[in-house]
Amino acid sequence: AMLRLRLLTWDAKDTLVRLREPVGESYAAEARAQGVRVQPGALSHSFREAYGAQSRRFPNYGRGQGLSSQQWWADVVKQTFRLAGVHEDRVLTLIAENLYHDFCSARNWEVLPGAGETLRWCRQRGFHMGVVSNFDSRLEDILSQCNLRHHFDFVLTSKDAGFAKPDRRIFEQALRLGGVLPEQAAHVGDSYTRDYRAARALGMHSFLFRAAGQGEEPEVPPEHVLPTLSHLPALIEK
Repeated sequence: AMLRLRLLTWDAKDTLVRLREPVGESYAAEARAQGVRVQPGALSHSFREAYGAQSRRFPNYGRGQGLSSQQWWADVVKQTFRLAGVHEDRVLTLIAENLYHDFCSARNWEVLPGAGETLRWCRQRGFHMGVVSNFDSRLEDILSQCNLRHHFDFVLTSKDAGFAKPDRRIFEQALRLGGVLPEQAAHVGDSYTRDYRAARALGMHSFLFRAAGQGEEPEVPPEHVLPTLSHLPALIEK
């Protein structure tokens, strides 16, 4: 039977858009522009550590503690460089500011293969669409720069919602924005826990976008798995 879907919600990072290069490469290039030489590998490593520590201390981009996205990220960037041995505050402040703005733009992000065509197909079929993403306030800009924003009725970030996936409350907000019941909606994302399982726990349909070579989660029936985004139309029309 054809699914009676009215709303499709989408994860953003690594589902619709992805970074053009590893974080360490972008950070090293910005440092070079300020006359500072650091190995990209060292920065990638220290970024993971700094990002993890900041996320534990100030979850969801510091929303509960009143931090702006920019303050939250400035601390991550500065700590990343400090752990890699760069300590000059004036330079770190400049690097952090430049990187924050760079990561708003299509310079650092690219659209995943098949995303544009699939979203267009979904619009033509009359689906309402929204983004549900654990992201900070820059997501609207990134989607606009990548020429995807116009496909969506709403963009709901964890920073705006006040809850991060897999918390059911961010999905409940999305359903309210879409004006539909859970069983009339399907979510598409690349995380088994935050996307696939979280949406199903609420009674939504969901599809796990899993590029070739990613791990196999046992509980996912093959008809819920998208090897590419272009597989979605066939699964929806089943």
